[in-house]
Amino acid sequence: MKTEGAVSVPDPVCPCDDSCPLGRALGVIGGRWKLRIICTLYVDGTQRYNDLLKKTVGITNTMLAASLKELEADGIVTRTQYMEIPPKVEYALTEHGRDLWPILHRLAHWARGESFDGDDENDPVLMDKETMTRV
Repeated sequence: MKTEGAVSVPDPVCPCDDSCPLGRALGVIGGRWKLRIICTLYVDGTQRYNDLLKKTVGITNTMLAASLKELEADGIVTRTQYMEIPPKVEYALTEHGRDLWPILHRLAHWARGESFDGDDENDPVLMDKETMTRV
């Protein structure tokens, strides 16, 4: 505790702890590859594994598989396996995953140092690619 004049001021304490929802959110989307996977699935829609591998330049098979498993476990991505030969597996964003897009878009404005006035009514980036409605 610091004393400023006659007033004692408590030391600053970070309000985040192990149960911090922001920390959890960053854990879900953090890392080098997860945002790229999320963006690819949002922009290009449902993808097969090899298509994701090609579109996520620089990622290894192992890292793509691990990232997809984590995103699936966190409810961001859904995996659909078709019983056919050769095996066919597709990945898509869940509704929960698509809900991230406007948040990521606003975060991108912040990262570019742009102010965001909240008027994104006509922003094509925020159109849901499957339903062509505003998200």
